[in-house]
Amino acid sequence: MTNNNGINQQKAEAFAKRMMGVLNEGALALMSSIGHRTGLFDTMSVIPPATSGQIAEAAGLQERYVREWLGAMVVSRVVEFDPETKTYCLPEEHAAFLTRAATPDNLAMFTQYIPLLGTIEDDIVDCFHKGGGVPYSKFPRFQEVMAEDSGQTVAAALVESILPLVPGLVEKLQVGLDVLDVGCGQGRAVNLMGRAFPNSRFTGYDFSEAGVAAARAEAEQMGLTNVRFEAKDVATIKAVEQYDLITAFDVIHDQAHPDRVLANIYAALKPDSTFLMQDIASSSHVHKNMDLPLGPLLYTVSTMHCMTVSLAQNGQGLGTMWGREKALEMLAEAGFTEVDVHQLPHDFQNDYYVSTKQ
Repeated sequence: MTNNNGINQQKAEAFAKRMMGVLNEGALALMSSIGHRTGLFDTMSVIPPATSGQIAEAAGLQERYVREWLGAMVVSRVVEFDPETKTYCLPEEHAAFLTRAATPDNLAMFTQYIPLLGTIEDDIVDCFHKGGGVPYSKFPRFQEVMAEDSGQTVAAALVESILPLVPGLVEKLQVGLDVLDVGCGQGRAVNLMGRAFPNSRFTGYDFSEAGVAAARAEAEQMGLTNVRFEAKDVATIKAVEQYDLITAFDVIHDQAHPDRVLANIYAALKPDSTFLMQDIASSSHVHKNMDLPLGPLLYTVSTMHCMTVSLAQNGQGLGTMWGREKALEMLAEAGFTEVDVHQLPHDFQNDYYVSTKQ
């Protein structure tokens, strides 16, 4: 049905309803981030139905804030409320996707990206008008959140599922290999591999001094002697045939000069060695991403972090959604002619590229 202006009224009303949903779901994302960061979801998952005061006490938080947060959770149908007993309950079915114990299925962790990206909206709007980018230094919590993200997608499955994608790799690591992780962040993957394979030697590079400091602190706490970390721009790697394995977890698309990074990785590998890359499972063509489960979120993260950080360094600005087609093209240009692409059951968001240097 159309009105006098030629507008399809049913279509217009459906879209208005959708936008109201966007407002509510956006607000819920903020509240869910708070629920994750304060541990409220974790607390509610292990206690019986309780009042706001009891929940606040169990979580070590202020009751008035907890009560208002619970209001948002109740009207969003995340938490159930009994008006007779004035108690709140987080259903087990919801806790299965909202708590740290639910890793790798904890979706509440991902909601942190929404408030984090919101803090630099003014800078991004300025870039829309003037060009350029927003530097990494403007994102003080991004590496912390990425470490959590990596903990779910990489750390939780690294030894048992990801490394075995390369035939015979686990056995070789047990004997002893030289391994480099580029863009290591806070070093979680490097330290996990270092602990699992004491006969191998591991190096982690990241341009963030804070990330490298956190990685070193964790390694020291774990008592590792076969790992080392260095604050280094991975585009400046000059090694030649030095490593048996190089890994890059959700890193390459962020680089200012990913072509240079991939070429340096190829040069740094010994013959018949492997580059193992994790990156977003998407297409380079927007029309093929219509059914991507987190498509809107990923394009948003790209606009407000990955792409803009690269552009701030006068880089190529590939962005999060560079896609499988572009990734394969760039790997081939770097010299990798044999590339297998895998997906793992625990990680619907990423592809795993196994590239062999001939």
